[in-house]
Amino acid sequence: MIYKPFKDISLSCLGMGNMRLPHRDDLPGKPIDREKGGEIIDLAMKNGVNYYDTAYVYGDSEEFLGDVMPAYKRDSYYLATKFNIGANPDYKAVFEEQLKRCKTDYFDFYLLHAVGDGNKDRYIESGCIEYFEEMRKQGKIRYFGYSAHASHETLRSFADFKDWDFTQIQLNYYDWLFGGAKGEYEILKERNVPVIVMEPVRGGRLASLTPEAEEMLKKAHPDRSIASWAFRWVKRLSQVQVVLSGMSDLEQMRDNIGTFSDEEALTDEEEKLLFEACTMFKSQIQVPCTGCRYCVDNCPSQIDIPKMMEIGNNFRINGEWALHPLRDTDKPTPKDCVGCGACTEHCPQGIDIPSLMSEMAEKI
Repeated sequence: MIYKPFKDISLSCLGMGNMRLPHRDDLPGKPIDREKGGEIIDLAMKNGVNYYDTAYVYGDSEEFLGDVMPAYKRDSYYLATKFNIGANPDYKAVFEEQLKRCKTDYFDFYLLHAVGDGNKDRYIESGCIEYFEEMRKQGKIRYFGYSAHASHETLRSFADFKDWDFTQIQLNYYDWLFGGAKGEYEILKERNVPVIVMEPVRGGRLASLTPEAEEMLKKAHPDRSIASWAFRWVKRLSQVQVVLSGMSDLEQMRDNIGTFSDEEALTDEEEKLLFEACTMFKSQIQVPCTGCRYCVDNCPSQIDIPKMMEIGNNFRINGEWALHPLRDTDKPTPKDCVGCGACTEHCPQGIDIPSLMSEMAEKI
């Protein structure tokens, strides 16, 4: 395991995210499987992973860590959790509850959770920042930071609000190319703020690409997993402190331990190849709808087809959550498609719209 210095301690470059552990589907509430989850934690500890991340809103993740981590010396690992003002604004009660859940006297890393454009001011005005600073003075928090899903303007403003110890952002090669990750990283690097990385494999989406994109990478390195390319790309970034991975089985843990057993990052040529594969991947999973709306007027169900295509593209890269707008609406959705094909006749791109409507309808 490779490590990087942080303040007065040393952190493993691979961190354990505890949001995607295996669950017991046969029990009420589908709690984390203590046996399987415990095996994953034990393998991580035995291989030098010393950063463990959870949050107040990650199901029973805090309780799980409270059950399994006492088996290890408290100074052999660093525990991180988060306060989410949207889940419960009573920060004092939440903090005390978290200490009890995790069966600990202090948190090594404590974060304001998911700071964004809509809640930044609420965090600032609530008094929670001053309270958590007081908890730090009392030794109940060692390092204080925040995770962000924010515009560049909001991130820049919040980064300058105070002298934060670290910041956690979503950072992966897909969002670097097609999202705002590059700008976020540069904002933090300019301020010399250590970066904790979340979603380096984009919730697992970058662990499996299209066959053609995977072939490009496998041809260059047959022995590497597709996911390891994402991690080795992040290792190029000097401001990155810890890379979190939400490992859900032992095989993922072993693969990641192998990736972080040395400091080998992608070369410039390998990065170029990865970006080419990523561009191909995006083009192959995205429907080339231009939003011309020629298809809409003839739809007997009055479906906003371009909007459905946009949501479908979002679903293909972001997963199930992207379909929520279709589950909470009284407007026509892909479920209302009758498959008449009138839309296809008017599509300049020749998109098989009925087939895509049927695909989405099965997921809603």
